Amino acid sequence: MSLTLPRILSTLAALVLAVALPSAPAAQQTESALVAGGCFWCVESDFRRVEGVVDVRVGFAGGEEVNPSYDDVVRGRTGHLEAARIEFDPAQISYDQILHLFMRSIDPLDAGGQFCDRGRHYTTAIFADGPAQRDSAEQALRRAAADLGQPVVTALRDTMPFYEAEDYHQNYANSTDLVMTRFGPRQMQNAYRLYRNSCGRDARVLELWGDDAPFASK
Repeated sequence: MSLTLPRILSTLAALVLAVALPSAPAAQQTESALVAGGCFWCVESDFRRVEGVVDVRVGFAGGEEVNPSYDDVVRGRTGHLEAARIEFDPAQISYDQILHLFMRSIDPLDAGGQFCDRGRHYTTAIFADGPAQRDSAEQALRRAAADLGQPVVTALRDTMPFYEAEDYHQNYANSTDLVMTRFGPRQMQNAYRLYRNSCGRDARVLELWGDDAPFASK
């Protein structure tokens, strides 16, 4: 096949464009950790501050009911725990580091709930997705027990389906939407701060972990 001048010029132009145009960036490879740490607003708020965490979604895990509502879960009807799915970039932070931070942001000695929130649906757990995560979780639990000098009751469970909570629960701690509280109408972010302070979460975490508590405000 003979090459005419226009065809040669067209081919050269295509090659120049192929070299000049930047290639599309590779999709970010992320991993996820599924944990239950009592009030899921608090877990989400804490981990959104962590470098390398890409997203946090709050919801429910551990029970059998499909797509449970928040009201059903907090009434203890479903077997689910309040949970958070933490999506992270493993190039910036590891699953082991996520669990290290998680264990030091909860009270792993409390078998009846967390802080002022009582009931099984507020108890703590790590949901491990496969042998590697299970090994990491076992190490995290052993390390926490050693640091505290007593056994921890945070459960280690195989991963289960995670059902996202209603939209208004997502990023609750930063929302400016109004919600009715016992103090009257408040923006969600302000209601969250009032709740967290009154529930004693940070005070108890500091009592347990001291300077190792990564998120608690003194």
